[in-house]
Amino acid sequence: MLTLNVNIDHVATVRNARGGTEPDPVTAALQAELAGASGIVSHLREDRRHVNDRDLRLLRELVTGKLDLEMAANEEIIKIALKTLPDMVTIVPEKRQELTTEGGLDVASNIKKFKTLTDRMHQKNIFVSFFIEPDEKQIDAVLKAGGDMVELHTGVYANVKNEISIKKELTRLNKATQYAHSNSLKVAAGHGLNYFNTTAIAQIPNIHELSIGHSIISRAIFVGIDTAVKDMLALINQARIQGMLEKTANGEN
Repeated sequence: MLTLNVNIDHVATVRNARGGTEPDPVTAALQAELAGASGIVSHLREDRRHVNDRDLRLLRELVTGKLDLEMAANEEIIKIALKTLPDMVTIVPEKRQELTTEGGLDVASNIKKFKTLTDRMHQKNIFVSFFIEPDEKQIDAVLKAGGDMVELHTGVYANVKNEISIKKELTRLNKATQYAHSNSLKVAAGHGLNYFNTTAIAQIPNIHELSIGHSIISRAIFVGIDTAVKDMLALINQARIQGMLEKTANGEN
């Protein structure tokens, strides 16, 4: 089964632009859940440019599905996660000047550090995912660090324009997915996915979750969160069914 986690960070971005209280990202999260989202994603950055500490506290109290806290391996944020107890943390790289996360985390560069982080989260029964490039070296590093899941960075795929490059990136994502799955890691995918490019990702076997935010929130401005989430869910479900039919037609198990 392929599920959808909705990132509500950019509702907070709009709120923060005026320094007020609206729109409320917590309300957006609850509406996304009512529309069928299986999980809610929020990134508590060191500079609090997206959700803030109040938002996270309320999300933990009110979200009924999975609450996924995106976070850097920053001690202040680690302590907040251990106190707040989200269902899952996704460890991401974080740069102060970036507009959004620019690429996957280099877990292989400091396995010991990330193993310590994972152990601390596991002591509180928090599931740990690492946001990485679709690369076997990084998947091996996640295994050594004790991670439960990988979220494969789809930003390169989302940004390429020609068919050859698209096929190359899809092949890379597919190979990484099957490698992670064969090593008992759950697999998610996200970054730059929208209503046009998600279909091909949803058809990759053994991807369990998609994390999508900006595109859904952008569409919600025009049609509302309920419709934006339902439209994405319909697209994902149709893509999954189409993928299974094609496998059957090709004689694949």
